[in-house]
Amino acid sequence: MMTRNDSFSADAAVSLYLDMLASERGASRNTLDAYRRDLDDYTAFLKVLRKTPDNATADSIRAFLVELDERGLKATSAARKLSAVRQFHRFLYTEGHCGTDPAAAIEGPKRGQALPKILSIAEVDRLLAQAHADTADDSVSPSKHLARTRMACLLEMLYATGMRVSELISLPISAARTRDRFLIVRGKGNKERLVPLTEAAREAARAFLALCESAHPEAARSLWLFPADSASGHITRQAFARDLKDLAVQAGLSPGRVSPHVLRHAFASHLLHNGADLRVVQELLGHADIATTQIYTHVLDERMKEMVRDLHPLADSGDTDIA
Repeated sequence: MMTRNDSFSADAAVSLYLDMLASERGASRNTLDAYRRDLDDYTAFLKVLRKTPDNATADSIRAFLVELDERGLKATSAARKLSAVRQFHRFLYTEGHCGTDPAAAIEGPKRGQALPKILSIAEVDRLLAQAHADTADDSVSPSKHLARTRMACLLEMLYATGMRVSELISLPISAARTRDRFLIVRGKGNKERLVPLTEAAREAARAFLALCESAHPEAARSLWLFPADSASGHITRQAFARDLKDLAVQAGLSPGRVSPHVLRHAFASHLLHNGADLRVVQELLGHADIATTQIYTHVLDERMKEMVRDLHPLADSGDTDIA
């Protein structure tokens, strides 16, 4: 068990917890960085109180929440930080590093469930149409043509599968060579799932790979479908997001409404609107808990209203109130 004078410092405790997240849960670098920021914030506050993780109390954590509120932090951000603190203390307790779990009885800040930003089917069609129109422009340089063809492929693959952007940009080159109508995607926690591929997505992937190998023969030896001169060896999420916003402007859409994650939301919402089962969408998105997928239930509510309006025998007479 830690003591204030023990060499097992707050920094060491945080590092031990992050090591567990990486090794046992397969947490990504971005996830680990986010947890470290939140826990460094928390342990720095404990230091002001002359506390350490082993002797922190429920009152210490409540004081931290008050501090976050005084900073003007949004309830959602405060709830995220509290979640990190709870998991951190639960880990220290269950691993025997602390004798108690001071976070067990803490209630989090109330927060409303924000609905995801959604693009309509027509708006996604406009994005796709613009991307494909750009690939037909022969007046641009070969490198520009390659970048435009890549964007068309990224869009088709994302909207067809609903992948996380990290999963999309790190697709192996075999994703464009498969004859199957599905991909095996490795998601959070190194869990694998099957996602179906549309014919449009398969064609876009084949077209991009052929052009890429023609322009850069060494691309055939790449591990990645979307190779780039980056530390990872593939296109970065920042580069994709930037190019996507440029495309949104060309398509006449507000760039603030368009991002890779918004297209993932669109994939889920459009499936549900057209009758897909919530459990199926959960599997396709790779959500471990269906509660995460249930943020889309507002789409189901709207669909049920439409069904009543279109199918109820009294709907035409105006006797059915579906407001």
